[in-house]
Amino acid sequence: MRVEINGETLDIEVPAEMPLLWVLRDELGMTGTKFGCGVALCGACTVHVDGRAVRSCVTPVGDVEGHAVTTIEGIEPALQDAWVAENVPQCGYCQSGQIMSAAALLKAVPKPSDEQIDRALSGNICRCGTYLRIRRAIHRAAGSGS
Repeated sequence: MRVEINGETLDIEVPAEMPLLWVLRDELGMTGTKFGCGVALCGACTVHVDGRAVRSCVTPVGDVEGHAVTTIEGIEPALQDAWVAENVPQCGYCQSGQIMSAAALLKAVPKPSDEQIDRALSGNICRCGTYLRIRRAIHRAAGSGS
């Protein structure tokens, strides 16, 4: 099967029902996307499919054939730089999923309000409770301050 990941078309030989998360991590060695809960509740495994944030732990790789997949390794560094500037990273469990959800939000809404940020990231759990710093980082990346 052919999949496009971070702009590169790859031929992979895996069952179509294999979760995209395991293809990324185990088959392709792309460990930036994290395993959290395995049932699409925590958001740690978030990637983009055609620019839309999806949970890779429950997305069969066969469903992304013919679509563009973007992982944390394939996004521009602006959000990651804002994350560091706002001291968001703590344990690291949620970071790539939070950033991927934030990137999808900023693509759809370049200058989001606090309410839009909270709604867009409501499915991403941060065990360290850095939600206010995450919000500030998104505003920083959007160029709208905090």
